[in-house]
Amino acid sequence: MTRTVQATDAQPGPWRGHAAVLALGTFAVGTDAFVIAGLLPEISDSLDVSVGAAGQLVSVFSLAYALLSPVLATLTSRWSRRSVLILALLVFAVGNVVTALAPDYTLVLISRVIAAAGAAMFTPNAGATAATLAGPEQRGRAIAIVTVGLTASLALGAPLGTAIGDALGWQATMWFVTALALLVAPVIALRLPEVSVGARAGLRQRLAPLTDRRVVGVLACTLIAFIGVYLPYTYISAVFEPATGGNSGRVAILLLVFGLAGTAGNLTAGRLADRKGPRKVVIGATLLLTVVFGLMAVAHSSYALAVVLSAVSGIGSWSVTAPQQQRIIAFAAPGTEPLVVSLNAAVMYLAISLSSVLGAGILGPGGPAHLAWTGAAFTVAAALITVLTGRFESGTSTAAAAAPRVGAQESPAK
Repeated sequence: MTRTVQATDAQPGPWRGHAAVLALGTFAVGTDAFVIAGLLPEISDSLDVSVGAAGQLVSVFSLAYALLSPVLATLTSRWSRRSVLILALLVFAVGNVVTALAPDYTLVLISRVIAAAGAAMFTPNAGATAATLAGPEQRGRAIAIVTVGLTASLALGAPLGTAIGDALGWQATMWFVTALALLVAPVIALRLPEVSVGARAGLRQRLAPLTDRRVVGVLACTLIAFIGVYLPYTYISAVFEPATGGNSGRVAILLLVFGLAGTAGNLTAGRLADRKGPRKVVIGATLLLTVVFGLMAVAHSSYALAVVLSAVSGIGSWSVTAPQQQRIIAFAAPGTEPLVVSLNAAVMYLAISLSSVLGAGILGPGGPAHLAWTGAAFTVAAALITVLTGRFESGTSTAAAAAPRVGAQESPAK
């Protein structure tokens, strides 16, 4: 027998515990996405391909995630979120097992698509599920907790996975990520309540968000903002080369600082979004990044300053993620929450891929300073888009309050 718990009935304790479990899943998924970049030389030697070809594993994962995320969200829209999350982790694990066992480059490429499919199902649904369990008033904090898994994977998971790969071979890193996913799956199966994201919707209803100009505005902001964010981040070793002298240890410290500061920024942004509104947080974060990237362009020879700029950049970058999810969920009709979150995630991964290509084109003729200035141009454009689309969002809170509440079914044994 089950009982229905409305989102408005959510208590401070239970949803935080569920969000923390989901964060463990995003930690596994994020580690897999970020760690490959640190293993490229080993993968290149093992598979007898160039480092450039090995780097395509990162691009393939990102593009597959971007393309599959909204498709899989639509196909699984009538399933319970718990079932989708468990299946996602199992598919993700299978992809990584195949990667670890694959004897050649082609099969590794295919396996990265499988792993990306699992990741594309898990991360957006984890955020939407946590938001549903927490209720509208604490939605930002719930999404931020889930997003902590991603920032922690950047700060801790990727360096740990790289160390494992250096010591035991890159395949050992794939087994490590697989183990993380398989540890989280049974916890979700046993502890997460059955969550329904709304009434069953037809195909037209599920695709309706694509015709909503508010949703399109949020997606445009996500695309522009994250191209700006990842231009300097992807090429951080080049941007701060005068400060690091090409020392990989110093670069690693900058990445660690970025990830740790991003974790703090993400949690703070979640609370601010609940209190001040997510749109204001996004505007503030993108303007902060504009200033930081401008400073990177003109003051990149001091290592102490590089550490400070990396920290502030991490805070600003990860202060955009959760509020953007919160904004887009607020516009979703009942039953379309996972779809709109998956669209936002897909656009973010598309931005990461585009920033890599665009950055390579800028870095050659223009140099690192041009890269930082271009990043600043994108983030200020994202702030302007958010300001200009604000008039479309007026009355959103009222509409959200009047909308039917989303429920969750939970076993009384919980």
